Amino acid sequence: MSTTAPGASLRRRAATLAPGLAVAALAAGASLAATLVLPAVSALLVAIVLGVLARNLLPLPAALEPGLAVAAKRVLRIGIVLLGLQLVLGDILALGPGMIAVVVAIVAVGIGATLAAGRWLGVPPAQRLLIACGFSICGAAAVAAVDGVVESEEEDVVTALALVVVFGTLMIPLVPLAAGALGLAEVDAGLWAGGSIHEVAQVVAAGSALGGAALAAAVVVKLARVLMLAPVLAIVSFRRRRELRRTDASAARPPIVPLFVVGFIALMLVRSSGLVPVEAVHAAGIVQTVLLAAAMFALGANVRISVLRRVGLRPVALGAISTLVVAGTALGGVLLAAG
Repeated sequence: MSTTAPGASLRRRAATLAPGLAVAALAAGASLAATLVLPAVSALLVAIVLGVLARNLLPLPAALEPGLAVAAKRVLRIGIVLLGLQLVLGDILALGPGMIAVVVAIVAVGIGATLAAGRWLGVPPAQRLLIACGFSICGAAAVAAVDGVVESEEEDVVTALALVVVFGTLMIPLVPLAAGALGLAEVDAGLWAGGSIHEVAQVVAAGSALGGAALAAAVVVKLARVLMLAPVLAIVSFRRRRELRRTDASAARPPIVPLFVVGFIALMLVRSSGLVPVEAVHAAGIVQTVLLAAAMFALGANVRISVLRRVGLRPVALGAISTLVVAGTALGGVLLAAG
């Protein structure tokens, strides 16, 4: 009896999670299919929208909830770990000290200014932290990663995700138009796009509109911002531990560096070693996109329009301020580095 109990428990657990995970996987497949028809559209953004529509237009069965909860947390973290294989440390170092300093400034100024503006606007602390990190680092993945450390309210997470989608999408046509009006050289325009737009896929869309050289520069700068997720999460986790030590000494404390961030850094170092075949990197990129799209669908399925209506305009104003600060810092830094 005791030898079969663990196996039976695992089977029950798998049966409980299977419906929600299967729906999330189907949604990820549909999102990827949509990008074949509309290449400029991000699969992650399509997945979020599908999740929102499913939650608010369909009667989602309760049986889906356990699997969707796992997709929104554990599947997301696996996707972030695999994202490390897309980073080559040599490419980022090739940006040079000046542009690397600009990337650090974009993230630091973006987060600091967003937190200060959010405090002034009266946005709740957890919500302004999620918006700050999402807008300054790497969009929805950063929002979800920070949520895994600070355990925010569902309303805060879905609001930050919705704002990333809206403002990041608006930046796709605006940055190329503004770069043209400012007379920026193609590479400088790409550096600005990579430094100012929220999601990797949104950066690719804007960079493609600017040209091949701009796209290459934009992606490297954006991936350098993605790399900043590791130190920022370490700082957030440290502050969270210190806060819990003050307010609730018995509460479980998050690790200073979450395990999925360690995995992310480890895979980045493996990729940077040059030992990973190009085919493996490409395959991992597809798997990573599928996993993140499934997670984004699950996160979108947490969005209830009725909840967003209660949020009000303050987070929207904060999203606008954060976008302007990040874009302005990036532009100023690119012009200084180019000069």
